[in-house]
Amino acid sequence: MGDLDRLLAFDQDHVWHPYSSALVHDPRFLVDSASGVRLRLRHADGSSQDVIDAMSSWWCAIHGYAVPELDAAAHRQLDQMSHVMFGGLTHEPAIALAERLVSLTPDPLQHVFFADSGSVSVEVAMKMALQLQVGTGSTRTRFFTIRGGYHGDTFSPMSVTDPVGGMHSLFSGILPQHVFAPVPPAGVDVPDDDPAMVAWERETRSLYAAHAHEVAAVILEPVLQGAGGMRFHSPYAVRVLASLAREHGALVIFDEIATGFGRTGTLFALERAEVVPDILCLGKALTGGYLTLAAVLCTSEVARGVSSQAAGGALMHGPTFMANPLACAVALASLDLLRANDFARQVATLEAGLTTGLAAADGLESVVDVRVLGGVGVVQLGEPVRAAEVTAAALARGVWVRPFRDLVYTMPPYVTAADDLATICDAMVAAVADVHG
Repeated sequence: MGDLDRLLAFDQDHVWHPYSSALVHDPRFLVDSASGVRLRLRHADGSSQDVIDAMSSWWCAIHGYAVPELDAAAHRQLDQMSHVMFGGLTHEPAIALAERLVSLTPDPLQHVFFADSGSVSVEVAMKMALQLQVGTGSTRTRFFTIRGGYHGDTFSPMSVTDPVGGMHSLFSGILPQHVFAPVPPAGVDVPDDDPAMVAWERETRSLYAAHAHEVAAVILEPVLQGAGGMRFHSPYAVRVLASLAREHGALVIFDEIATGFGRTGTLFALERAEVVPDILCLGKALTGGYLTLAAVLCTSEVARGVSSQAAGGALMHGPTFMANPLACAVALASLDLLRANDFARQVATLEAGLTTGLAAADGLESVVDVRVLGGVGVVQLGEPVRAAEVTAAALARGVWVRPFRDLVYTMPPYVTAADDLATICDAMVAAVADVHG
């Protein structure tokens, strides 16, 4: 048995991959290295194949791979310390990163809690909202959100992920029951007075009114829903949901794990909505895809409430790897690079290229929608995607994609060149045509 065969056989028998069966295996591809926007795959015959990563490693590797500035930041920090506990201690990378995040986000967001991952940041945000209710003597314990969302795979985030169409429906009898409004009309440019928007707002306001006495917070992904279905919705819908929370004394939580750091064209999607949340969750692209790190920012009002003696005197959360110095140092370098590279220009270029390159998919019989927002391009099918076949067809054209549900989509690194972006679009369209017609 060759080395690759041995590695893949062990992987198949013992390594459990995300969203997969331990017994039935999809094809897996061994990555030897990564550089720029390319992954180098090793094949059984000893050959290698360089493919363009159209996924940014699940949307986090925004600067690509083997980035000199990020590599250098990691090396410098390794010479000092890779990790130290955050309980009772602090360090310069965490302080500097917190200072930077406070400066980049709206003024009311003054307090930063570092977490391990995006899902954990949502856990922390929901815990903040609930602990605040305890401190005020309130009995509000439910969250209000919209269908089609995804907030993570740990317990509390699963409970505010779409309970019917989402990936956590198996747990519907165990998870807390929260309140789900309809998905807003599709499209970021839907007018406020569009009949569909008027009807959505009327239904949503009525639903909220019926549950206002129970709702501790509204939580949503502003403007772009990620893993729940890659849907785009109007900033007006975000403003409606935020106003409902504020009219009834609830908090506003924005999950910008997927949208933060430029993906929709602005640094944060909240800028499009012109709403400042009480709590903001950030992750994924924070370190440029080098290390896992997330952050929860909140207002001073929330921080005081959670820290009151009536609420327990402290936020009851503390990850072992909270504020990992290595991750914080790389995150600072990534934020420097965002500014130096003019991310807004990069993402606008991606948006233009995706709009042009994916337009041909509109003519395919299997396709029901093609949509682009910032650095996100989506081809939606009228049936469940045959993921393994589409992946193989795209790989044959030199592109790595990871379809799911009825979607073939891309979130490429911001540094993707025009010709590589065209290759991504051509491969997606051709793969859909080959497999689905």
